[in-house]
Amino acid sequence: GGGGGVGVGEGGETPARRQGRVTVKYDRKELRRRLNLEEWIIGQLTVLYDCEEEAIPELEIDVDELLDLPSETQRGARLEALLTDCYKPTEVFVKELLEQIRGMQKLTTPQKYTPVK
Repeated sequence: GGGGGVGVGEGGETPARRQGRVTVKYDRKELRRRLNLEEWIIGQLTVLYDCEEEAIPELEIDVDELLDLPSETQRGARLEALLTDCYKPTEVFVKELLEQIRGMQKLTTPQKYTPVK
């Protein structure tokens, strides 16, 4: 067993508690969209980097982080920055990814900020 994940969108420290019930909070449809998107991203990266899934560089493409950015320009710039090592043209991938995340909901609640009482 043991899943060797690609590490797409894994950020921050998760508390020791098991994340059993967390997913219930999310809209199933959103979750499915997100999973499909991550599958799509991995598929695209294997083409861009011309490699097997296991060999994709750790890019940390964090969809929630992208959704946090106020404009598509900034999202695009962030993606381009992550893809600097790629020798193939990435414009199409970036454009399509931005189109796919448009209107998506964030799935993580920001843990970085303490709520104002």
